[in-house]
Amino acid sequence: MGWELFSLETLQELARQYGYGAVFFGIALENAGIPIPGETITLVGGFLAGSGDLGYSGVLLAAIAGAVLGDSCGYWVGRWGGWPLLVKAGQVFNIPAEHLDTARDRFSQNAAGAVFFGRFVTLLRIFAGPMAGIARMPYAKFLLYNIGGASIWATIMVTLAYFLGRVVSLEQIITWVSQFGAVSLLAVFCIFILYTVIKWQQTKTHKKTV
Repeated sequence: MGWELFSLETLQELARQYGYGAVFFGIALENAGIPIPGETITLVGGFLAGSGDLGYSGVLLAAIAGAVLGDSCGYWVGRWGGWPLLVKAGQVFNIPAEHLDTARDRFSQNAAGAVFFGRFVTLLRIFAGPMAGIARMPYAKFLLYNIGGASIWATIMVTLAYFLGRVVSLEQIITWVSQFGAVSLLAVFCIFILYTVIKWQQTKTHKKTV
């Protein structure tokens, strides 16, 4: 996710100056819900590894560790205090508590997939952890999918920037990845709307037959 507060030149300078620590804390803070462009920093790290300024293995391990830690922090924030905050937000926006309960139950049914694949979706990468905590997903199960998703996501991001950065600009790589994340978010939204409509139709049909 890109943020105008951080220019690409600034992120490159941070990565050169702080190396693997910049990658680790960048993605960890983003996954914990803090507005830091962690995905972009990870791509910068992979790009610098390709140019020889950093080591590929070091960038990859830092990205995986940061993603796992950040999402775990988000999970515990959601588990310890996320539900009361969500209820208060629902009151502000006039969302009935029973609708929130339904949304939590539906997320619980798909929590493992959201945690695993959410890495590749804009915004969901940030909110999957807290939502898993709110849904009371067992932490051992969460950690398993968290590590699996983080490992695959980090490997793709770092490797993509490592090799592709030798033939195209870093700016182009970031643009492509951002576009993919936005399209993924749109796809998830459309699937959710379609699922909601189907469930509503099924409920309506059931009521008519009773």
